[in-house]
Amino acid sequence: MRAKITYCVTAAVLVVYFVLVGSRGVLLIQQGTLLTVTFGVAVLILPVIGIWFLWKNTQFISRANRLAAELDAEGGLPLDELARTPGGRIDRDSADAVFAERRAQTEDSPDDWRCWFRLAVAYHDARDTPRARKAMQRAIALHDGRPVRA
Repeated sequence: MRAKITYCVTAAVLVVYFVLVGSRGVLLIQQGTLLTVTFGVAVLILPVIGIWFLWKNTQFISRANRLAAELDAEGGLPLDELARTPGGRIDRDSADAVFAERRAQTEDSPDDWRCWFRLAVAYHDARDTPRARKAMQRAIALHDGRPVRA
């Protein structure tokens, strides 16, 4: 729950920032000189990219949460069977062992979104965020029946 609140607060702050930056860009364009119009357009590009990025991340999170809810309803969410350090962090060797198991399951059933979801969780536990994201994107695509990128 704390992660959701943090994400919402961060997104709200970003939206306020985009509005402020966008208003400055509009003010620069209204000055009407070649230099200020050029800077104004350049300044407006930043909020557009930021809003697009925020929108894509929000879509990704909501789709991943939808898959998690569906998998939870089926009783198929991966169990937290990882060993922890005294400080509460996931033990790397334990995460690697679970990852090897999840990877083998995914190789056996490459078209099953559930396996890809569990593999994404294993990647995340092994602190490999880029691969976790790609595995989750693949799980979402398989779930939605869209073509999967290689």
